[in-house]
Amino acid sequence: MMFDDTEPCYVISVAARILGIHAQSLRYYEKMGLIEPSRSQGRVRFYSQRDIERLRQIKTLMNDLGVNLAGVEVIIRLTERISEMERRIEELESEIEALREAKL
Repeated sequence: MMFDDTEPCYVISVAARILGIHAQSLRYYEKMGLIEPSRSQGRVRFYSQRDIERLRQIKTLMNDLGVNLAGVEVIIRLTERISEMERRIEELESEIEALREAKL
């Protein structure tokens, strides 16, 4: 059985306790677009382990490195873009290798 880190499993109060921050901070980060928790039918927020890791990254950038929220947003967006580009490079390299093998 594999662990799915995208499975929503923590309500806002539990996520806030895990991270050692206020629930209001989580709401604010969501409002800024830094995090997007899942919602139940009744609009209750649920956070996945992946969300918790992202929030830890946000907390580290702010508390340990002194980055403000605008800077955090830029860093996260750039990190996501770099990851997307790395995935695309891997895909293209695989395609190139397949074409080389087909030529032989």
